[in-house]
Amino acid sequence: MRIAAFMLMLVACFCANGSPASRVDQYLSGLTTWSADFEQRIEGAEGTPARKASGHLYLQKPGKFRWIYVAPNEQIVLADGKKLWFYDKDLAQANVRDLDATLAGSPAMLLASGTPVSAEFEITELPSSEGLEWYQLKPKRGAGDFLAARVGFLKGEPVRMRLADKLNQLTELEFSHTIRNQPLAANLFSFKPPPGVDVIGQESKGK
Repeated sequence: MRIAAFMLMLVACFCANGSPASRVDQYLSGLTTWSADFEQRIEGAEGTPARKASGHLYLQKPGKFRWIYVAPNEQIVLADGKKLWFYDKDLAQANVRDLDATLAGSPAMLLASGTPVSAEFEITELPSSEGLEWYQLKPKRGAGDFLAARVGFLKGEPVRMRLADKLNQLTELEFSHTIRNQPLAANLFSFKPPPGVDVIGQESKGK
């Protein structure tokens, strides 16, 4: 579920001029909303079977997203601007925590704060491969779960992302049917646990 927070770095309209850092900063600054279908593959230690998942995601600046897994299990990871929810339908369980604490030191800061991405991440332009333009982002601070992220663009749109984390896992995501800066319904970014669901964590009183 950490992958959902990582995906807050995704937006559209990549700018082709300037340094790699300035291009990525400009690219991110144009975001208001973004949505896409995704295919996810996670590879662990050598010999460990890869885990696959798919679904749809919605992002809204600042700091809101809804990450819906439809296969192989139904799950929702949702940020409402203040809280971060993890809901597993099969387990009938929802975990909630403060959003700021969760995002500290993570790529999610690219969207959750007004700080330019270049202030939090070292940005490097990589050689083109697989027909894509690639950029690597490494956090300047040591905190957080991930070591580096590589994002591949095709004609200005992010279509692939690779994440290496401190557990020696490699996560690859492919995106399709992307839509940028279209109005999204407000209820996409709110969550109310269904009846009978066990809630773990810090749910706000009276919310």
